[in-house]
Parts: sequence; structure tokens; C-alpha cells
Amino acid sequence: MSLHIIKQGLFDTLQDMGRYGYQHLGINPGGAMDLTALRVANMLVGNDPSEPVIEMHFPAAEIKFDSTALVALAGADLSASVNGVTVPVHTPFIIQKDAVLHFGKKEMGTRIYLAVCGGFAADEWLGSYSTHTKVQMGGFKGRVLQKNDRISFKEKQPALPADQDVQIFSWRANVSGLYTANMLRFIPGNEYWSLDETAKHKLEKEDFIISRENDRMGYRLSGVSLQLSKPTEMISTAVTRGSMQLLPDGQLIILMADHQTTGGYPRIGHIISADISSLAQMQPGDRFTLHQVTLAEAESLLYKQQMDLQQLQNACNFHLQAYL
Repeated sequence: MSLHIIKQGLFDTLQDMGRYGYQHLGINPGGAMDLTALRVANMLVGNDPSEPVIEMHFPAAEIKFDSTALVALAGADLSASVNGVTVPVHTPFIIQKDAVLHFGKKEMGTRIYLAVCGGFAADEWLGSYSTHTKVQMGGFKGRVLQKNDRISFKEKQPALPADQDVQIFSWRANVSGLYTANMLRFIPGNEYWSLDETAKHKLEKEDFIISRENDRMGYRLSGVSLQLSKPTEMISTAVTRGSMQLLPDGQLIILMADHQTTGGYPRIGHIISADISSLAQMQPGDRFTLHQVTLAEAESLLYKQQMDLQQLQNACNFHLQAYL
């Protein structure tokens, strides 16, 4: 039981929630860029939210299923279809043996996640199935997916009807409350207080734009130039996903899933965990503002998001009872 990559995508990999506990050794957590979409895709097919999924970018892979499977897509809308029949994101569907999943054009977002009921059989490294391409470990042979790769399913699929190429379920996950639009919240970083007063004002009043210099390591922004009150030389110190570093030219870079574990640029803030998924779905040219919150507010927002995800999982489990 497997799926077959018949056309390679731009940068498609197997990802899960990431590997933690090794940053002191220089190994970043990695994992899915949009952890919310990863969890939603898994919930829609009855998986544990941490199961590995396929993270895809546009243009995405073309995939043939070697066996009938219950699958779901979450995250970006890349105009998915099965043998010419449009399939929506955030809705589970049954795809029949030999049917082909195709992606047409980018409608919204940047990354889409494919989950299959029971999960994928993936390579584990340091407690995670996420692909780490730099050391070529985890996921599928430690690399991006290529034409003719076959990804096996970890478990046998449940008994599924087989009367049409694709059967789309009648219900859909509402994810609108899990993402923000045009605004990201941050808490001050260690070097925030080194910004001059004008820069602090600009940080929350001016727009920032995602530049073309972005990847799984980080998003470079274009916008107003921010300056420190006085030049500061720093030794390399700890950074994490969401860290906002001030570059020598006055521009910002926000670190993402494959970030380095230490950095020598001033950390003027950290995007809150509840908003990282929203940032992960932004693309070059997208414009947003920044809004400062307290640590207590950040924790409260994350708690609410996790509660919303738990309610969504309960609803998915209820709807899936007839199949699982």
C-alpha cells in the first residue's frame, strides 16, 4: 500500500512536528513549516496529530495512488483535483487505486499538506520523521521527494467504498479562526530595548513585505530601515523559530523551521507561536504589520488556538466513526 510520485514537485518532503532536545548539539528542530495545517490534515483522516505528512509547495508533485486510501489536504489551496474532479482542502476524501492527485494553480497560501489514514512509513532520526536535507536523515531517505519514489503507508487502510475515482466527504474543517490575516504578533526580544525610539515606533506602525529571499530557514523582509540606539557587537547566541533578527542593513529576517541554532544578529522580537503558521503560509509580496503583545497574552493566544484544535479533532473523530 503506497503512493507513487509520477511528477516531481518543487520541494516536497515528509515532515512531522519536528525533533527537539538537540539544539545544544547544533541540530535544529525542523518539522513542518505550518504546524497547524499538519495537525488539521492528520485530524481529518483520524491520525494522531503528530503523524508525518507530505509538505508540498507550488508547483507540487503529481501523485498516483497504488491503493485506495482515505486522505486529506490542509493549508494552502493549490487547486487540487483527482482525475479531473476538484477536491477541496480541509475536507477528507477517498481516492481510488490508480487515481492521480494533481495540483493546478496557486489560489491561496504557500504550503499544502497531504495526510493519509494511518500515516506514512518514514525514516526516523533522533525521535522524529521530519526530513533534514542538510544531513540527509529522516523522512524519505533524508531528501526531497523525486519522480518514481514510492511512499508506503504505515497501516492498512480501513474498508472503503470503491465505486468512483474520488469520494469527497460532506463536511469540512473550519480553520478560519486558526490563522491571522495581514498582522503578526510578537513579544520583545533581548535586544528590543537597544532599538532607538524611532525604530520602536516604526516597528509597529509601518508595513513589512515578504521578500523573494525566503525558504525553510527564514523569511527576509523588506520595509523601513530600523536602527539601534548605538552600534552593538554580539557573540552568537540562541535563536529559535520565530526569532526576528535585525540585519546590518536595518532590515529584518524571521527564522523559520530549518533555522540555525545560534545567531549573532540582534534579536529584537519573536513572532508568537500562535502566529507562526500564518507566517508560514505567506508568500513573496505579501504585506503585514507587527503588533507587540506581552508574554502572558502570547500564552493565552496559544492556549486558545490549542483548545480550538482540540475541539476540531473531537469533531473530526465524531464524523469519522462510520469509517474508522
